[in-house]
Amino acid sequence: MSPSRPKGAPEAGARPARRWRKGRGDTGRTPLSGAQRALLAASFLITLGSFAVLPYMSVLLHRRLGLGLGAVGFVLAVASLIQFAGGVVAGPVAGRIGLRRAMLLALALRTAGFAAFVPGLGSPALAVGALLLVSAGAALYLPANKAYLVDGASDAARPRLLSASGSAFNAGMALGPPAAAPLVMGSPGALFACVTVLFALVGAGHALLPREGSGGGAGGRSTAAPQTPTGALPTPPDTPLTPTATPTTPAGAPPMPGAALPARGGGERQDRVPGGAATAAAPVRDRLTASPGLSPFVVTVLSVYAFMFFQHYLALYAVPRTSAGFYGAVLTGYAALLVVAQPLLAERVAALGYPAAQWWGFGAMAAGMAAIGAGGHAGIAVGAALLCLGEIVLFLKNDLEALARSTAAPASVFGRQRLAAGIGAFGAAVVGGQLYGAAEAAGSARGFWVAVGLQCLLLPVFLLFRRRTARDPAEPRAATP
Repeated sequence: MSPSRPKGAPEAGARPARRWRKGRGDTGRTPLSGAQRALLAASFLITLGSFAVLPYMSVLLHRRLGLGLGAVGFVLAVASLIQFAGGVVAGPVAGRIGLRRAMLLALALRTAGFAAFVPGLGSPALAVGALLLVSAGAALYLPANKAYLVDGASDAARPRLLSASGSAFNAGMALGPPAAAPLVMGSPGALFACVTVLFALVGAGHALLPREGSGGGAGGRSTAAPQTPTGALPTPPDTPLTPTATPTTPAGAPPMPGAALPARGGGERQDRVPGGAATAAAPVRDRLTASPGLSPFVVTVLSVYAFMFFQHYLALYAVPRTSAGFYGAVLTGYAALLVVAQPLLAERVAALGYPAAQWWGFGAMAAGMAAIGAGGHAGIAVGAALLCLGEIVLFLKNDLEALARSTAAPASVFGRQRLAAGIGAFGAAVVGGQLYGAAEAAGSARGFWVAVGLQCLLLPVFLLFRRRTARDPAEPRAATP
């Protein structure tokens, strides 16, 4: 059964619907469009250039520019906050000026920021300003990039498109640091000049992309009505349902299964027609069936919060116990595993129910933290692989669920998701610093990973308990006429 077909849909209508979706850019059955391929290639080049320099920023600011570690930490925290939290502003901006223009503006900001690093290597103030400019460009680019990629694509195509996007970004993340290692300390000016040229070329390539929704955009959407094959059942027109045509639920009866929640697999909400217009009863059903404990925004905050303990503090734990080379190999292997595994698991992740995805995702993270706490080369490598699995399940499912539940433009949805990620990363940095310091003071850094693993085990319990307590009081109210 296709994960995008609502349960109980008549089999007779399945084949025409599949042929119709082919014209809408379903990447599961048709090749990627030229714009999609170009955008995925650009995503790889952007992270390749960014991660050639950004992972070394603390070293450059501290050793070359002489900033104290406290100042370095503050600068990086502000830059991270801009990059993540700025997404909530980037979404509406992209919606107002257009997705392609938003990407061009973002790349112009990042190109200017990297160019400013060349003279900024002799001026701390200029270097900090350049870093903040790069972060602002990153905040604007990612929501617009993802929204352009899924523009006009069917619901069944979204998991594969978003997973392919994640693989492209992670491939650049894997190759950027080792590619820049020979230049980063000896010739950083030449490195920043190369990155500036790369971003300028990528920006020029974005100028050649078609405008979204123009008929040649990312999803290959066309304004012409789809043709119905001979002998096939007619496809409903792309017009909103009127109140008289809206399916209703009898008073006192529970909401129909799947009436307001997305179909399994992150599919389009069932209160929508193919054109995407919401029915008049959609807000009512949303209030009756929405679960605050399962809000994608909240789950994203907690997913990133749990994950960032690994991202922030693995180096402090792994390098003294193994080596810097082994730590670098773990990061490269982690990114490579994401590149390969995320597209392969995309459909399975999409088919999971949201509660099941949380159990799998947080459970894999908890097991990964426990393996890291066991120590040694094998424990750290196995722990990283398990955390990679948790990231694939939670991060992809959160994005799909946020898209399926929201009536807002995709750029705004991804912007809110970036804000959620920023909140989670900030919380992990604050809590993790105190927790790791306490564990080291107690003479057992392994206790840090045990504590974080316990948090990962308790988070799905907390989320699903909130869902149950939020749903139970709502059921009597649903029966009130």
